[in-house]
Amino acid sequence: MRWLGSDLAGKRGGLPAVIALLSLLSVSPASAEKRIALVVGNSAYQNIARLDNPRNDATLMAETLSGLGFTLIGGSAQLDLDKAALDTDVQNFGRQIQGADVALFYYAGHGVQVNGSNYLVPVGANPTREADVDFQMVDINLVLRQMQGSGTRLNMVILDACRNNPFGARALRSADGGLAQMRAPEGTLISYATQPGSVAQDGSGGHSPYTKALATTIKQAALDIFQTFNQVGLTVKRETGGAQQPWVSSSPIDGSFYFVAPAVASPAIVEPPQQLANTPQRNQEEKPLRSPRSGEAGGANFDGTWAYAGIGTNCRGSGSGLLVISGGLVSSKNGRGIGRVSSDGAYRAASVADDGVALTATGRMSGNSGSGSYRRADGCVGRWTARRQ
Repeated sequence: MRWLGSDLAGKRGGLPAVIALLSLLSVSPASAEKRIALVVGNSAYQNIARLDNPRNDATLMAETLSGLGFTLIGGSAQLDLDKAALDTDVQNFGRQIQGADVALFYYAGHGVQVNGSNYLVPVGANPTREADVDFQMVDINLVLRQMQGSGTRLNMVILDACRNNPFGARALRSADGGLAQMRAPEGTLISYATQPGSVAQDGSGGHSPYTKALATTIKQAALDIFQTFNQVGLTVKRETGGAQQPWVSSSPIDGSFYFVAPAVASPAIVEPPQQLANTPQRNQEEKPLRSPRSGEAGGANFDGTWAYAGIGTNCRGSGSGLLVISGGLVSSKNGRGIGRVSSDGAYRAASVADDGVALTATGRMSGNSGSGSYRRADGCVGRWTARRQ
């Protein structure tokens, strides 16, 4: 089923329906699932070698995550942070994620491993001895502790920070290359730009190979969290000729998480029907515009024109329209197939809403009526009813 209202504005009483319909179609992923992200990129180091790409990488990630329904701490990527600013942002992040569904921390910049612990390097860091790291850098475990006890269903820590030790020639000679593998707390996934103890490339062309692959992959629909990071790893390995292989550390994750939720198998993109039913009691003669495909399940006892209505249960809004069933094939008024009804009345349909969000509907037809539920890919769910005209 598809909720639309493109031709209601010119009909009497149509405007309220349009407003109600748009409120359904404009629901964002964040309204159904609260997603919070802190994105940090440090490039302009004052006492060690500057990095070309972390600012660009963080900006790209912030824009990508915002488009996927994440609320960003500070409203955008946080760039070139000193120790005080990084501490403040991490603490604010810990407050903001209380009660959220998903918390994500992304960092691009210098990172060092000292005595088995991993540290993020603020732009002003200039340690002269190993004991300085606790005062001049940020232990990644502090970020993990902010996430623990927040009530989130899923926590992600993404580190594009596994570069050479920038202090190796002086203060931190005993620091190992790359980052150490960390134990992922419950409900947490930690992604490294490369294997623990290995060094990642800063990259050319404006972005690191890891962040470039990540920003592209998380926009793909129907990849769960593990498929997403596996695909990122394969892409980076291929792009770097095997020199860099991203790594993931994870505890068991309760349920499934998608950056972009799956639609359904082979969803049909349906054009808007020419008319929506504001008066379901009125008989309307309708000739199906095409016959069912060969092999489709038969549900001819439900043939005819049906008026449907739907209303969201976890999001605001409603919609209505007309469908045509012919030999078990469900079509919109313009004849485009969107689903099927089996001989026992089982109903399944798939379409794409005006705002580009995939929508699936399931339920059951019985006699001259039907009912069921629908789910949009952005997490909005609702109930629908239908009656034969």
